[in-house]
Amino acid sequence: AKQKLGSVAVYSSDFRPMKNVLAGRNERALYKMVCDGETGRIVGLHMIGPDVPEILQAAAVAVKAGLTKAQFDATVALHPTMAEELVL
Repeated sequence: AKQKLGSVAVYSSDFRPMKNVLAGRNERALYKMVCDGETGRIVGLHMIGPDVPEILQAAAVAVKAGLTKAQFDATVALHPTMAEELVL
C-alpha cells in the first residue's frame, strides 16, 4: 500500500473478545486497518481471530465502495460483538 499510495495510516487493535473474557479463555484477536494517508479511504483490512471471515466479508463491501475511516468511526457499534472493534 505504501509503495502504491505513498502515504498510509495503519490502525490496529489487539484485544481479548468479550466472549473469551467471560469464558476465562486467553485467546486474543488482532485487527488492522490500512488507509490512504491523504484521503482516509480504507484500502485493506487484516484480521486474526474467531468469526473474522464473516466480518471481513461484510467489511469488504465497504472497502470496495471506497468508504473512509471517518465513515467507519461514525458508525454505531453493535455491542457486544467482535465486529464493533472495527468502528471503535
